[in-house]
Amino acid sequence: MKDTLRDLSQNRFVQRLGVPRIPVLRRYEPGRPLLDGPALVAAVGKGGIADDVRALLADAGVAEAGEEGKVAAAVLDATAVRTLDDLATAQQFLTPAVRRLAPSGRLLLLGPAADAEDAEAAAVAQAFEGLVRSAGKEVRAGATANLLVVAPDAGVDALASSLRFFLSARSAFVSGQVVRVAAPVGPVEPEDPARPLAGRIAVVTGAARGIGEAIADTLHRDGATIVAVDVPAAGDALARVANRTGGTALQLDITASDAPERLLAHLRDRHGRVDVVVHNAGITRDKLLANMDADRWNAVLAVNLRSQLAINGALLADAGLLGDSARIVCISSMSGIAGNRGQTNYAASKAGVIGMVRALAPRLAARGATINAIAPGFIETAMTAKMPLATREAGRRVNSLRQGGLPVDVAEAVGWLGQAASAGVTGQVVRVDGQNMLGA
Repeated sequence: MKDTLRDLSQNRFVQRLGVPRIPVLRRYEPGRPLLDGPALVAAVGKGGIADDVRALLADAGVAEAGEEGKVAAAVLDATAVRTLDDLATAQQFLTPAVRRLAPSGRLLLLGPAADAEDAEAAAVAQAFEGLVRSAGKEVRAGATANLLVVAPDAGVDALASSLRFFLSARSAFVSGQVVRVAAPVGPVEPEDPARPLAGRIAVVTGAARGIGEAIADTLHRDGATIVAVDVPAAGDALARVANRTGGTALQLDITASDAPERLLAHLRDRHGRVDVVVHNAGITRDKLLANMDADRWNAVLAVNLRSQLAINGALLADAGLLGDSARIVCISSMSGIAGNRGQTNYAASKAGVIGMVRALAPRLAARGATINAIAPGFIETAMTAKMPLATREAGRRVNSLRQGGLPVDVAEAVGWLGQAASAGVTGQVVRVDGQNMLGA
């Protein structure tokens, strides 16, 4: 939906009236460079990743910045930081680096994992989370700030896909996030950064419209073969998505008792396996808890959570269907983190998704697979377009980027987590919300 206030704020006359400029975010387009300018890279102490970051940037054609001038990204390897003095040294890099960030710039910190045996080191590791969340609220002009907490045994192979995502325009609406990167759960094969999902089979539920449609289009753009799933009532729209992406369409009510069996049979018969499963389908039936009836409660829980549990259970029970580097991505919501008036059923279902992800991550890791959740904030969809104007404007502006996200912003995050190379990220919840001011 058109954001009239953001568009008006680009006008210099309007700016002279005191209306602050709302940034137009840089978003990914195939063929564009990883960054639109040089990057500043540094390390504190004996961090061993900075050289690998420089090599990744050099491979992508990104020059290292000099002493002066704007930078498209600033990356600090702080994985060796353990003391408050080290933390102060990090601040000495970050303060001038933030001043040099260009519009839609990227501030990316690589932080240490907490050391339970060393109280000061553990405190310093946690300090980076507060630092980056505050920095995300301070950077300007569409810039973002994020933190990758790097386990000692992670290795650069486990980091590469996350580095590319958080530095690129693919993460336009992701800021203030803390993502933990551990040792890969399985082998990591080199991938083409321009088509990181090439050769992968991806099933997307709720694919006929909105965010699901954007996910199908984006995964297809990145090389995946799409299995588009939605209810029979959305059959025409579903067929259009499948035809456009060259994939297959499966009309399926995912709440039906035989839905997991039918989905797995389709995947087995048509594709032989599945590499990426995106649980996107969801509904709302809002009502205050005091007025909530069982039908509204059960319908929302059935679509948003019970179906995901059933399909995941069937996938785990099938010994051969999940690919060797399978990725499951579940769409949660900021409502599941912060709650929302009139949405106890929806928030319960979306919080339940997060609990499911954390519980299943170890079981999937044993098979070389990962599972993660994405929690969108205010995203411009047909649903949010129906909101009253005041409510919609409030939803758009209460985040660090002062605007709503686009369906493609959620889709880009799904694409990152769906890569075989993202084997070091599992059991995580990543908010795609422009760093919403509400919630954790």
